[in-house]
Amino acid sequence: METTVFNPVQQHLLTMFAFDGSEERLKEVKEVLFKHFSQKMDQRLDELWDAGVLDQKRLDELRGMHLRTDLK
Repeated sequence: METTVFNPVQQHLLTMFAFDGSEERLKEVKEVLFKHFSQKMDQRLDELWDAGVLDQKRLDELRGMHLRTDLK
């Protein structure tokens, strides 16, 4: 049997949920994390756009690509 080693983020979340592991708290944490990473992604996309790496032509190319992979 393999031992799972938790990274610092996982350890912190486990500690946090040890005090209040309710579904309501989980929903709140998911919402906060979603907003945080959405803002980071928007900021990075803006940087790529401003640098000329990303433009409408590239977005159109990405729209037509099949990016999902088989997870078998």
